[in-house]
Amino acid sequence: MLQVIIITKVERSVYVRALKTKKVSGANPLWKMYETIHFIKVFKNVIIIEISRYMPSVKWKHFIYRKGLNMKIGNETAFAFKATPDIMFPELISIGKNCVIGYNATILCHEYLVDEYRIGHVNIGDNVLIGANATILAGVNIGSNATVASGTIVTKDVPDGLMAFGNPMQLKKRR
Repeated sequence: MLQVIIITKVERSVYVRALKTKKVSGANPLWKMYETIHFIKVFKNVIIIEISRYMPSVKWKHFIYRKGLNMKIGNETAFAFKATPDIMFPELISIGKNCVIGYNATILCHEYLVDEYRIGHVNIGDNVLIGANATILAGVNIGSNATVASGTIVTKDVPDGLMAFGNPMQLKKRR
């Protein structure tokens, strides 16, 4: 019998996203994004990512993301069809071994808002499943043996062995 426990009380400091924030004035930071990142880098990343999203071989995709985007990816980690790493800062993504990044999942390392932008590392442990259409926001840590359900927007850290689901995201533990 599967028992599900919903975690309602969490220590805030453990689950808050680690982001570097910079306030801007004038035009929004997305309009001025090439002041913070080189156009050529973004152009190269977009080409690599868009070709790789449709590539049927997970082994080739793994190799291209490690070598072409400087992502840290463990052995036997697979990106499914249309899974998308961050186009601006993919080098801030670290994924452990034997993970599955599901169909059309997105891993973001940046956020451009109206008056500020935020950048943060994304760390994913070993043996993690990221479901289809999930979105991982910048500054998030996902522990080993965790699961992110399909369609979840991961807005805070997910500890080892827990499941993140829903929007707004909730955590649950299986016993």
